[in-house]
Amino acid sequence: MQFINPKIDYAFKKIFSSEQSHEILISFLNAMLYDGLDKIQAIKILDPYLAPRLRGVKDTYVDVKATISNDEGESSSVIIEMQVLNVEGFEKRILYNAAKAYSNQLDVGEDYTILEPVIALTITDFAMFPELNQLISRFILKEKTYLVDYPIYDIELVFIELPKFQKSLEDLENLTDKWLYFLKTARKLESVPGQPHTFRNN
Repeated sequence: MQFINPKIDYAFKKIFSSEQSHEILISFLNAMLYDGLDKIQAIKILDPYLAPRLRGVKDTYVDVKATISNDEGESSSVIIEMQVLNVEGFEKRILYNAAKAYSNQLDVGEDYTILEPVIALTITDFAMFPELNQLISRFILKEKTYLVDYPIYDIELVFIELPKFQKSLEDLENLTDKWLYFLKTARKLESVPGQPHTFRNN
């Protein structure tokens, strides 16, 4: 038996954004964003269409869009993309979609204080940052000279580069490893080693 490739657009959306995906998506996001800790307490899966507020603004879609609530009662928007090919302009598209998801939260007359953070999680099937010796990279706004963080962390770009994940099934140590192994190797598996959303961090 062969499994569908979760890196394919249709399969990725089916796994993570269907009506039955809530527990799966919580497990996945806890693994990718919070080192497998049970930080996310609630999730709402949204329409991935980032509708423009102004006529003539470019339409855009993401693979998955959701609102998450953490164990401290704080809410954030998360947009997720699985990218197989390193196409021209991809870096700009990620930033554009994150900024659009952030700015689309407000209607006319609403106060800026109600804006919720946006996390743009991007999984690439290619090495996007070959100069960085790390699997997961996180980018936030910083002062250019002194690298001091901006006072709020409302836009965060998180990148996961699958080619940098080299662990075998026997080497998996935690929830993050298990989800990455699933994304990278599911197409080659002939039997189910265990369902990732039932895994717990060791």
